[in-house]
Amino acid sequence: MAAFTTIDDPTIFFSTTLYVGTGAPGNAITGTNFQPDSTWIKDRTTAYSHRWWNSVAGATKYLTPDNPDAQGTNTDGLTSFDADGFTVGAMASIGQSTDNFVSWNWKMGTTTGIAGSPSITPTAYSLNATAGQSIITYTGNGVAGATVPHGLGVAPDMIIVKNIVSKDWTVYHKSLGATKYLILNSTAAAATDSTRWNDTEPTSTLFSVGTTDRVNYDTNNYIAYCFSDVQGYQKGGSYEGNGNADGTFVYTGFKPEFLMVKDADVIRAWGMFYRKAEADLGNTIDSYLLADDNAAEAESASNAVDFLSNGFKFRGAGAVINTTSTYVYIAFARMPFVNSSSIAGTAH
Repeated sequence: MAAFTTIDDPTIFFSTTLYVGTGAPGNAITGTNFQPDSTWIKDRTTAYSHRWWNSVAGATKYLTPDNPDAQGTNTDGLTSFDADGFTVGAMASIGQSTDNFVSWNWKMGTTTGIAGSPSITPTAYSLNATAGQSIITYTGNGVAGATVPHGLGVAPDMIIVKNIVSKDWTVYHKSLGATKYLILNSTAAAATDSTRWNDTEPTSTLFSVGTTDRVNYDTNNYIAYCFSDVQGYQKGGSYEGNGNADGTFVYTGFKPEFLMVKDADVIRAWGMFYRKAEADLGNTIDSYLLADDNAAEAESASNAVDFLSNGFKFRGAGAVINTTSTYVYIAFARMPFVNSSSIAGTAH
């Protein structure tokens, strides 16, 4: 069952780690603080696609969040998950010589004992109920209302599913409900379709899928990333943009380390914001990447956001973050606003 206490040190479950490519095999990246089970990498310098690896599929296999490509295999990509990071090879999109890269890393680690009585049994999984995050692989059965266990102990706030053949990514978000979905590799607004989540909200043990080949085609293989709110560590929700440079403030209960947002009403990109380095101790983040696009990192005052001790506030009226629309988001913490001993987080 998931824990309901504040996570005092979010860095033991999630980290943003930067590195420089060498263009050669064996580039060991350290500083994640744990052995990752999920690593998402993007070249900040060059327009290469995003790449996402996980320990369930194995270190040499990856997916591409900004397009619907099938799962790829590259023995010169991410070659191992290590005790304090991971090792990359010469694969250009994660190892281009002298390019600057960002990686987002999650710690799961529990691979037995998943709860629930599903109609689809996972083929494999790795979960962390304390941190509210899991990776589930399963084979579809094509039956409307089929159920898959997620292992979190509480209902997920966000589920990202990918058919490992060439199909779009499908996203459930609690703020939109189970009648609607988003596409991670697309700028499309939220759409309605009962064949995605079978119009059924996830429970504390299971999520439901419909019959579309995006989530549940008979004999097709899928991977699901599931996330649930955890005090002091992660939060998913929605906010109303105000189209003003004195932008919307969103309370999370922690200082963010990473934020991803999407306009649910209008055709707009998924924005990804993150702290760049330990030396970057200021609040304002004005550089960002687009989850649905291979573009290099952009910088724009109109899409600037302040990462505050208890949430985030927009400092521009850019389309990615703060027009007069409804946006959904997921955020991961750098530190809690107040820890389990009622001590406030530090200023940085």
